[in-house]
Amino acid sequence: MSAPTFFFYDLETSGLSGSDDRIMQFAGRRTNLNLEPTGEPVNILVKLDDDTLPSPSAILTTKITPQKTLEDGISERELARTLSQEIFTPDTIILGFNSVRFDDKFIQHLFWRNFYDPYEWQWKDGRSRWDMLDVVRLTRALRPENINWPVAEDGKPTNRLELITKANGISHESAHDALSDVNALIDVTRLIRDNQPRLFGYLFKLRDKREVKTIVNLDNPEPFVYASGRYGSAHNFTTVCIPVLPGKNGNCLVYDLRYNLDELLDELKKQAPDYLANQTIKLRDYLFPKFKELAYNRCPAVAPINVLDSGDGWNKINLSKKLIKTNLESLQNHPEILDRIKSEHLADKYDKPPVDAETALYDGFTPDNDRVHLTAIRSMDEKNLADFHPNFTDERLPELLLHYKAKNFPNSLSEDETAKWQAYRAARLNRQAPAFLAELQKYQKDPEVTKNKDKSFLLDELMLWYQSLQDNDYQ
Repeated sequence: MSAPTFFFYDLETSGLSGSDDRIMQFAGRRTNLNLEPTGEPVNILVKLDDDTLPSPSAILTTKITPQKTLEDGISERELARTLSQEIFTPDTIILGFNSVRFDDKFIQHLFWRNFYDPYEWQWKDGRSRWDMLDVVRLTRALRPENINWPVAEDGKPTNRLELITKANGISHESAHDALSDVNALIDVTRLIRDNQPRLFGYLFKLRDKREVKTIVNLDNPEPFVYASGRYGSAHNFTTVCIPVLPGKNGNCLVYDLRYNLDELLDELKKQAPDYLANQTIKLRDYLFPKFKELAYNRCPAVAPINVLDSGDGWNKINLSKKLIKTNLESLQNHPEILDRIKSEHLADKYDKPPVDAETALYDGFTPDNDRVHLTAIRSMDEKNLADFHPNFTDERLPELLLHYKAKNFPNSLSEDETAKWQAYRAARLNRQAPAFLAELQKYQKDPEVTKNKDKSFLLDELMLWYQSLQDNDYQ
């Protein structure tokens, strides 16, 4: 067995959707568990396929144009192979800054589109994942000593990586360049570990969902401390919750004991006196995030409530034992609300429905009898793929294979397959075009943008990209 290592990584992407948008830059660096870098850093541009219109806002932030990725980048297929074979190796702890909620979704969909298991890189062969953003949040809320914490221009607490580095004299040469962000994150991780080693070590163990369940336990529910971006900056994104209901995929719903449920319902009753009888009113939506789902496998930053008894913890997050007791009693007096929340939550889906096989990753797991085909596809060349027509059980895979062939081995397509691909590509681009053009035109009319030569160049490159896709049988 190899010694465990950290691999810090960051992505720059064409937009915010892990299913619809694409990775344009992957950067990372491996360290040992003492946070000492080992080996060379990784910095890879990824070719943007001609079925994607990137967000102009994203390009103005990252300064990576589609044309630049074509000149210097590798294909998605090559990136997936590199990550699987060279980067996310056994016993690697994969982490970033907001990676669990953002970057990891892009990696999952990258592997899905290229016939790798979308999840094994997160857990198999001693691998695990972690996320430093919630570690930063809980450290700031409970153990902020000896670290300088930034505030935004409006005076509210902010945990933006580039502001934390600036406040603490950490070099961060180019924010929103993936490799620069990775190097900065390693330094911030070291800053927290050196100043709060006990908290750091404790949260490190919460990569294991079994450890999380010792604190957040539906069978024996007890109040616990929870840091999440959903809880806002006024109290450093941290509150006291209690597990109340089963959620989806083995998760659980928790309630924020900062709030009194009687008071919340009184406010709702003023707006809708018949809120209990009226099934069109979604209590789950009205009461979110007071009721929110906690995912055990997403490394939540949680702690036993007694952590607040030292270091003036209760005052730091503006709570008291008396308030928690009162609000817990209020919650327990409304079993009818819990029943309603449970039925609404389990019946509805938060995410928009997938529009094609590429965005349908979360519709289910690939059957075991299809997995042998996935392995074969990854090793096939153009000639073999042209003659390969497996009888998939998973209804998503035939379309996914067509897209894979079109992007990587277009000469392997039959005439009928080429027509299907062009129709799909045109439909995808037509879905993206209105938002792309509206955003582009907004910036083209903004003098603060257009008078900047570098930004004007980026806008020109985006228009040329759009025009090239039109010329390439777009319409």
